[in-house]
Amino acid sequence: MKGFSMKEYLKEIDSVICRGPYQDTWDSLSTIQIPGWFAQAKFGIFIHWGLYSLAAHENEWYSRNMYIQEKEEWDYHRKTFGPHTEFGYKDFIPLFQAEKFDPYEWAQLFAQAGAKYIMSVAEHHDGFQMYDSAVSQWNTVRMGPHRDILGELKAACKKEGLRFCTSSHRAEHWFFMSHGREFDSDIKEPLVRGDFYWPAMPEPEHQDLQSMPYPSEEFLQDWLVRTCELAKKYEPQLLYFDWWIEHEAFKPYLKKAAAYYYNLSADKGMCTAICYKHDAMMWGSGIAEIERGSFRDAKPYVWQTDTAIANNSWCYTDTLDYKDAGEIIRMLVDIVSKNGNLLLNIGPKGDGSIPDTDKKILGQIGAWLKIHGEAIYGSHVWRVSGEGPTETAEGQFTDLCAPKYQENDFRFTAKGGCIYVFAMQYPEHGQITVRSLAKSEDQNQPKFHGLVEDVAVLGNERPPEWSVDQIGLHVRMQIPDRRFPVALRVRVK
Repeated sequence: MKGFSMKEYLKEIDSVICRGPYQDTWDSLSTIQIPGWFAQAKFGIFIHWGLYSLAAHENEWYSRNMYIQEKEEWDYHRKTFGPHTEFGYKDFIPLFQAEKFDPYEWAQLFAQAGAKYIMSVAEHHDGFQMYDSAVSQWNTVRMGPHRDILGELKAACKKEGLRFCTSSHRAEHWFFMSHGREFDSDIKEPLVRGDFYWPAMPEPEHQDLQSMPYPSEEFLQDWLVRTCELAKKYEPQLLYFDWWIEHEAFKPYLKKAAAYYYNLSADKGMCTAICYKHDAMMWGSGIAEIERGSFRDAKPYVWQTDTAIANNSWCYTDTLDYKDAGEIIRMLVDIVSKNGNLLLNIGPKGDGSIPDTDKKILGQIGAWLKIHGEAIYGSHVWRVSGEGPTETAEGQFTDLCAPKYQENDFRFTAKGGCIYVFAMQYPEHGQITVRSLAKSEDQNQPKFHGLVEDVAVLGNERPPEWSVDQIGLHVRMQIPDRRFPVALRVRVK
């Protein structure tokens, strides 16, 4: 790019790191404090929107899969758009006009859904930047819609009181477009830095932390300056990295990026953090992330689940398999009870409009949070996170099969003078018994040994019938709408 100097930018990065307070070592980076607002917020919105939203087929990996001859996307692309030599992935760029993109409408929708922060993808694996960049011309300001998508969304978030965060998925671009070099397509040599498809290296085994070919210094420097430019220009309150930065080659560059970001934040009096997966960063230097999954038990540290509103894609397609609002709300409750946050992804259409089904689901979540938010926002873990027979599967990609909660499944949070009990599947007969709140006859046992002063059902002015004995807290009240979890506010003396 004209006027951009890789050498000068790298010098600036080193200068910012040198003056501290954070250095590019795990010892130094592990001294950060996780932002207090994050632990209070509990619920955020992830946004996957890009060129792949125009293809709107299968999922957001269309840019890779359309070049793999064994994939369904290969045939689909040829039949729909033509041969790869005549219409490659880059040819979606002129079609990307974002004519219905209204960032203020988006931000208002997300705020009404009860979200407290927004995480918009700045650059996905395909290498097309959704922001103004001096590093590459392949971005939405110089091409396509000629708009700074990220900058406009940040301004809209500020207006709605939402915290602005962003993510980089650039690391995987090392290999993401590589299959287009296996046949006659628009991906061919010579490929040099600055080209859209560069470097298109052979795809490695994804879980091999030392896979070959080892990412080159040129690519890693390019990744570093893109990351640091994003941090400096847009000042996100969280920076999120997708997978593959756990590869050994990224380690020194990842530490530099983190030190640069944290130092810039400290200069402006901001407390920020990086979300990461797969132990890419040292424990304590950021926020641990679980993709499409959860932990089985409560954790002493804050963490985050990122999942999508649909089971089969992160971006908009015409064949989305949607979760329903009840499943998502139960997921939110379970995660919050274990000291986690839920980052829920939605996928706008290629033109920038939000699909009606997404709007409906977000509206249902927002309506529930309007009533039950006191038990979610600013809450913390109780002595136990849950009670009942249904356990959450632990690990990534475990949310494709929703737990079948039963009448005696409960989750707990606490805040102020109250314990909140979520009946995950409120019974039709209207009677529940919470055994974790039974009268304890032995104060030396690690069980509840307090005095219940009052019980209320959130969203209901009429008090329930309740009593406490050695079996548990008994509550009796008919609830007409049992599609979503029902929360009890248990006030303790």
